[in-house]
Amino acid sequence: MTTVLILAVLVLVAIAIWQMTKIFELSQMRAESSNAEVASDADNKNNGYLLFAFLIFIYGITIFSFAKYTKVLLPEAASAHGGEYDTLMWVSFAIIFFVQTITQALLHYFGYKYRGEKGKKALFYADNDRLEFIWTIIPVIVLAGLIIWGLYSWTNIMDVNDEDNPLVVELYAQQFNWTARYGGEDNVLGDASVRLIDINRANVLGLDESDPNAGDDVIVKELHLPVGRKVNFYMRSQDVLHSAYMPHFRAQMNCVPGMITEFSFTPTITTEEMRMNPDVIEKVKRTNAIRAEKAAAGEPNSDPWEFDYVLLCNKICGTSHYNMQLKIIVETEEEYNAWMAEQTTFSNMLIKEDTASNGDAVESANNNVAMLE
Repeated sequence: MTTVLILAVLVLVAIAIWQMTKIFELSQMRAESSNAEVASDADNKNNGYLLFAFLIFIYGITIFSFAKYTKVLLPEAASAHGGEYDTLMWVSFAIIFFVQTITQALLHYFGYKYRGEKGKKALFYADNDRLEFIWTIIPVIVLAGLIIWGLYSWTNIMDVNDEDNPLVVELYAQQFNWTARYGGEDNVLGDASVRLIDINRANVLGLDESDPNAGDDVIVKELHLPVGRKVNFYMRSQDVLHSAYMPHFRAQMNCVPGMITEFSFTPTITTEEMRMNPDVIEKVKRTNAIRAEKAAAGEPNSDPWEFDYVLLCNKICGTSHYNMQLKIIVETEEEYNAWMAEQTTFSNMLIKEDTASNGDAVESANNNVAMLE
């Protein structure tokens, strides 16, 4: 990497010197030779051909990029709203590329057709109300349609309510990890504040111990979601601005210190089903082929990879930002209930902590008595 940077700097320095030389040459030109740099008809014709060459390059690199890199796109959306989200994105892409293809072709064609020629003057309109109306009203209609569609989709996506008995989950962000909290048996999150964090009592999320809704809350480091059930996420940040990003569910929401943000979606594809998706199978195959090469070279982090949904931080929140990942498992309702039955509630965590503390105190007291005897 250092070698690449050094070469880049050397190239830039060489370009700067060359440009300074050109400026010096121009400053030394005599007045009688001022027309020496005026483009001739041949120059203009060559530049016109270069315009067409560059147009071919633009189209070529676009086609190459689609052919080469579409394989790294995300697989099908695993949430109920994801399909509409993807459709809106692809329609936007189609419009953008359609307009770009036409406008770039016209730009380069007219650049060639109306190139400078001695004794020739291009036809132009100082004002043309009809043309200005056409190229103004068409973008207005198209953009207005996309914006209205986007707002409608956003309204549907941000439908965070208590209808259909949603699962309530909190995502707690801090440098540099995630913690998930479930509402427990009553499906209601207890009150919490960073001011109530007490590491000595295992109250790592600052839950209000006097709140009856907090006792059955479940705090975990692996997020399990039942397929087909709506999930309402409530997000907090302990320190800086984070962003809860779940790419396979087309979900993202900022986690802002001092406030609670919300997002909701319904998982539609289990982890096991997504692992059988042809796009995912091919992605895993390509990834493990690369890891096998690294393993053969003795490089670290080269173990075989298996697909999992993941929660990421999509804000550069510090030096270990890349470590902010939380595994997400989408499973059947029965599997989710069985997993939840194995988890420890917040009140039991505190009880264990208190018991451990009391046990240490009793042992210390017994040791002191023995020393006195």
